[in-house]
Amino acid sequence: MKSKKSIFLFLAISLSFISNSTFAQPGKEKNPYILFTGLVLTSDSLKAIPYVNIRSNRRGLIGYSDQYGHFDVVVKKGDTILFSLVEKVGSWHVVPDTLSGNRYNVVKLMTQDTIHLSTIYIKAMPLKSMFNHVFVTADIPDDAYERARKNLEQEALKEELKLRPADAAASQQFLAQSRANQLYYYKQAPPQNFLSPVAWMQFFDAWKRGDFKKKKKSTDNKYISPY
Repeated sequence: MKSKKSIFLFLAISLSFISNSTFAQPGKEKNPYILFTGLVLTSDSLKAIPYVNIRSNRRGLIGYSDQYGHFDVVVKKGDTILFSLVEKVGSWHVVPDTLSGNRYNVVKLMTQDTIHLSTIYIKAMPLKSMFNHVFVTADIPDDAYERARKNLEQEALKEELKLRPADAAASQQFLAQSRANQLYYYKQAPPQNFLSPVAWMQFFDAWKRGDFKKKKKSTDNKYISPY
């Protein structure tokens, strides 16, 4: 009797292990990971944006875009991907969870952020002793504010107007004004400045200042031929 009970117990334990191992094997699942590739471009000029941070909501930072704006990272279906850069507005993208292939391509367009400052790349000097020389002699380009201030100076505007030819609107205005002056003194003698007291007063003031005196030519730097 004891031998029969032991044999029955051994068979029951064996069947339980077999049944557990049979039901514990899951069905063959599909690979949830895919290759996420694409380009990151500016929204206004479609230029490549290099060194864009690519982050996943599950794993954090997963990659960057190269100098041509191209990227390729491995993501999981259904992940939310964030494209971020200091001078650009962050852009989110949700990877569809219904994809059947193993690749997913997109083109991300990012807009300029007018609140944050532009990106600054800091590069180390080859030698520490060169820092003082480069710091003193470096040619720092003007920013947009300084360029605008220089372009709006009165002297710069005057020189620009001297070199710029008259456009069609200015020529038409000058012609209309000339015709209006001719019609105003039609069949009449135009006014003569030699009878104007204001003109004579300006002439006397210029005479007192010495505007009509002959100025001596400087011969300090004059070249004298040895022949």
